[in-house]
Amino acid sequence: MALRFLGTTSEHGNCPTLYEIEETGDLVVQGDLLTDPKHLAQLRDIKESEAFVVVPASRI
Repeated sequence: MALRFLGTTSEHGNCPTLYEIEETGDLVVQGDLLTDPKHLAQLRDIKESEAFVVVPASRI
C-alpha cells in the first residue's frame, strides 16, 4: 500500500505530519508519542496495536 504525503506544519523535521493510505483513504498521523501516564490512564477501549500521538495546538 502506498502512502501519499498530505502536509505538515513542521519545520526542520519536527512533527506533526499527515499521510493518506492511497488504497483505503485512511489517514496516518506522525507525531510525538503520548507518554504521560496520567493522560494514558484516561484513554479507553485501547487495542494492543494502537498508539497515540500528540499534535501541538500551535500546529493546528
